[in-house]
Amino acid sequence: MKALLYKSATKQITGEAKALAFESFSRPVRIGLLGCGTVGTGVVKLLRKNADLLARKLGAPLKLVAVADRSLKPQPELGLTSSIIIRDPLELVARDDIDIVVELLGGREPARTAILKALASGKDVVTANKALLAEDGERIFRAAAEHQLAVGFEASVGGGVPIIRTLREALAGDRQRAVYGIVNGTCNYILTRMSEEGKEFSEVLKQAQRQGLAEADPTLDVEGHDAAHKLCILVTLAFGVLLKPKQVYTQGITALEPQDIACARELGFAVKLLAIAKEDNGAIEARVHPTMTPVSHLLSSVKGAFNAIYIQSEALGSSMYFGLGAGQMPTASAVVADILEIARRRLTATRLVASPLGYPVQTLRAAPVKPIEEIVCQYYLRFMAADQPGVLGKIASILGRHRISIASVIQRERATVGAVPVIMRTHEAREKNLRMALREIQRLSVVKAPPVFIRIEENL
Repeated sequence: MKALLYKSATKQITGEAKALAFESFSRPVRIGLLGCGTVGTGVVKLLRKNADLLARKLGAPLKLVAVADRSLKPQPELGLTSSIIIRDPLELVARDDIDIVVELLGGREPARTAILKALASGKDVVTANKALLAEDGERIFRAAAEHQLAVGFEASVGGGVPIIRTLREALAGDRQRAVYGIVNGTCNYILTRMSEEGKEFSEVLKQAQRQGLAEADPTLDVEGHDAAHKLCILVTLAFGVLLKPKQVYTQGITALEPQDIACARELGFAVKLLAIAKEDNGAIEARVHPTMTPVSHLLSSVKGAFNAIYIQSEALGSSMYFGLGAGQMPTASAVVADILEIARRRLTATRLVASPLGYPVQTLRAAPVKPIEEIVCQYYLRFMAADQPGVLGKIASILGRHRISIASVIQRERATVGAVPVIMRTHEAREKNLRMALREIQRLSVVKAPPVFIRIEENL
């Protein structure tokens, strides 16, 4: 009798669970979009074009309920009617008929206030705002943990390249040792053109702007700040360390000259703007700068506006993740993937969510960041020197006194007048020693211009 009662009770509970599941999966998941610029329009297109596919994958429809944008005009062909367009993002996040807020405003405000208000109102969040997460991510993720809500941010690094999920989930069982990222498509496009066509930076930048690959004001990209924001996010995912952009040594590509890129190729290297992070006995290296990588390495083959993130893991070894790192549809695809993942959780009423960063926010730690002067690597050096006997010996002598050994030298043909370039590649040296040596060399009367140096990462 007890067995029959148990069986009957179990059948009743199972039936009720199925009924609740059916009821849950039949209602739409409601989305509010903040900002309908390039990426926002791509999200609207994907939600509309793939509506049936997404509903099949989810078991329920995704419904765009409202769009907050100060200048958006109705576009009926995309379903953007006047009835769903509002102007105030804070008004949108306060509404009761929205489950997931998608923030694509960019910048720190009103994006930060809107996200925090959305979380406080019980709404999950999806964002592509790498600058905001780099500066204020800790506060946002703590608010999400407090309310047991999700923050999806796959599109913030690498566009459509699924590097956030990879570090948080696929590589979660491993210890990461280093991350090398080509994470700014604008810079990679410019460096590719400079390398292949021998053109000056300013000329290629104008070309990139004409093609829509560079902003009218490209400072954030070409000075390396965009890559630094992304590196802060990657450091947290890879090492569980909180990092602010001001802690990342950042150098852009504006001072690069075609002759150095050509010399790099002659030495067997390509020049890339790399975002580099390494863990070294509890300390973190975090730096963004032009870097020479061996032409035989996978990173050197990444051209144009493509992104790639190369990871060194303790158990897995090396792996690389490659794809379009910007653009309307690649970035929108990452945003919609986050929407789908969060919608699944909402429909199954799974309130307790794993940390979006792969670590509970309370376990994230601060770590000492190694000053750039303390890093050790190889270097490419170029000196514009008088074409006379003994110059090479003077330069080499100063380098030697500062414990910098020379691996190879390229000395160009004699010139009738003026200076000639002397190219050197060093063995591994401490940057502090190199900087002191270069200051001394620059004071030589035979050196006619400030020395140029580019860091080399050969053992990726």
